[in-house]
Amino acid sequence: MRFEELLEQVGGFGPFQLCNVALLALPRVLLPMHFLLPVFLAAVPAHRCALPGAPSNFSHQDAWLEAHLPREPDGTLSSCLYFTHSQALPNTTFWGADQSPGQLEGEPSTAPCPQGWDYDRSEFSSTIVTEWDLVCEQKGLNKATSTFFFAGVLVGAVAFGYLSDRFGRRRLLLVAYVSSLVLGLASAASVSYIMFVITRTLTGAALAGFTIIVMPLEMEWLDVGHRTVAGVLSGTFWTVGVMLLALVGYLIRDWRWLLLAVTLPCAPGILSLWWVPESARWLLTQGRVEEAHRYLLRCARLNGQLVGEDGLSREALNKVATRERVVQRPSYLDLFRTPRLRHISLCCMVMWFGVNFSYYGLSLDVSGLGLNVYQTQLLFGAVELPSKLLVYLLVRHMGRRLTQAGMLLGTALALGISLLVPSEMGTGSIALAVIGKGFSEAAFTTAYLFTSELYPTVLRQTGMGLTSLVGRLGGSLAPLAALLDGVWLSLPKLTYGGIALLAACTALLLPETRQAQLPETIQDVERSAPSSLQEEETPMKQVQD
Repeated sequence: MRFEELLEQVGGFGPFQLCNVALLALPRVLLPMHFLLPVFLAAVPAHRCALPGAPSNFSHQDAWLEAHLPREPDGTLSSCLYFTHSQALPNTTFWGADQSPGQLEGEPSTAPCPQGWDYDRSEFSSTIVTEWDLVCEQKGLNKATSTFFFAGVLVGAVAFGYLSDRFGRRRLLLVAYVSSLVLGLASAASVSYIMFVITRTLTGAALAGFTIIVMPLEMEWLDVGHRTVAGVLSGTFWTVGVMLLALVGYLIRDWRWLLLAVTLPCAPGILSLWWVPESARWLLTQGRVEEAHRYLLRCARLNGQLVGEDGLSREALNKVATRERVVQRPSYLDLFRTPRLRHISLCCMVMWFGVNFSYYGLSLDVSGLGLNVYQTQLLFGAVELPSKLLVYLLVRHMGRRLTQAGMLLGTALALGISLLVPSEMGTGSIALAVIGKGFSEAAFTTAYLFTSELYPTVLRQTGMGLTSLVGRLGGSLAPLAALLDGVWLSLPKLTYGGIALLAACTALLLPETRQAQLPETIQDVERSAPSSLQEEETPMKQVQD
């Protein structure tokens, strides 16, 4: 007997499953609010050297500034240098327009800002940039905060993936909630850049628990026919978080209060775990039959299924538990011991790296579109709604594999075409950026659904942890890749698009999982393998809708 047969008795989709999805909505909303928080938290306002006697109003057109600040080669007043001796003429420039090459030795002397910077606070009252002067020579430290955060998510994905397969989904979800709350509060109270980086890195590790526990915990209570609906619905909560971040960022302009606003909702999340059920699939793989029986009866009662105490006999549950029981504790090495799982794991690692690298490369770059940061964030969030609908339709009719590859290919094409569009075409640039963001979000949504269906129950969290680890490596490198514009302005987009194209090709090597029962043991995965890994006619045992 398989777990699907038990689930059919108690109801594979009903009020119980909808309640579970609703209870697990909060982590999905909070994740983008933390992951995309650097858009506001680490925003770089206009700035210039703090000089004695500077006018109170912040304007680069003021004649006083013309006499004290040199110009960069692009004609803008320098944000990092000042004239050591003020110039008598307001049109004096760093690269004097009226100077001939023979006059360069008479060029006015400049130096780095000696007394810090003055910031334009019309848009942000405070960010970590203004708090610790992360500009000019220190601008790399600003980008590094996102890299350290995603490095924490990377490490946390490994830990939570392994531990939740050993100790259960629900217990580790509580750990994720509590540690996210405590570390988020500590980050908001940071008194130095070092303290902030350390606490944000640890917060990223804690939030990783949400990324790899929530989706499998939902999927393991659903029948085959409704996994797609629930997966897309769950992904919609991420979109709500992206749009909500734009609103919260607009209302709260101080970085400390903003960080508190996206952290404090963890408190009610801790209370909500009282009603979140443990995965009965996982309990049976651990031989914990009585607990699984209790949750299955609760599911049947809420779904209105007439199942008495003897309807789900202990004998039937023991048969399922015996079939699925884990002989050895799961480990990451198990993902590579057998040919089929090794193939799946390697392909998923490449795919997840490309999905994260391109998604965060697009999401964290909200400049250069002719819109303010709030409008851009709201627009990037709004485009995710039709992306979810597109995923829902495509995965049901085209399957997971082609949808995943198609969305990544769309991301790569949008980035590639944007390189050919002149920067003067503001509308065209905005449209391509939004389209690319939509495709990248669709690829992200599909990746969670697709990957959770590829791994067996006994290794599902471990597999999600591994792929999330590699994915977060891509996310941590995405902010640093933006610094490649110092080498060539188009190099960051070219890099994002190239990696997305590679991930699209790799996704085509994975087996299709549409209408397939979730594999429960390693043997299920290996038995489902066709004679050749390239043959995908029947990747797993097929069932009817």
